[in-house]
Amino acid sequence: MEIEPDQPWWRPEPGSTTAWLLAVRVQPGASRTGAAGPAGVDGAELKIRLASPPVDGRANDELVRWLAKALGVPRSAVTMVRGRTSRSKVVRVVVPRPRD
Repeated sequence: MEIEPDQPWWRPEPGSTTAWLLAVRVQPGASRTGAAGPAGVDGAELKIRLASPPVDGRANDELVRWLAKALGVPRSAVTMVRGRTSRSKVVRVVVPRPRD
């Protein structure tokens, strides 16, 4: 999975050159974890299926873990900004600057 600026669910964080905001719609309790394509009004969210149930924050933990692996960033670079108890969430991803 790559950061593609032309997708409606990705947007740069205002005032930052390395952070992006990702709007997601999660489906916990799925048979396997993975991206499922656009969701929401006008495809403004990325639907992600999660194998973990929405119990004790396990689905949120799996979302952060999966996004970090899919984007090739450390887990510490992925944080939940909004929607801990909602299916619609906003996640902040800090990407490393390219080396010159």
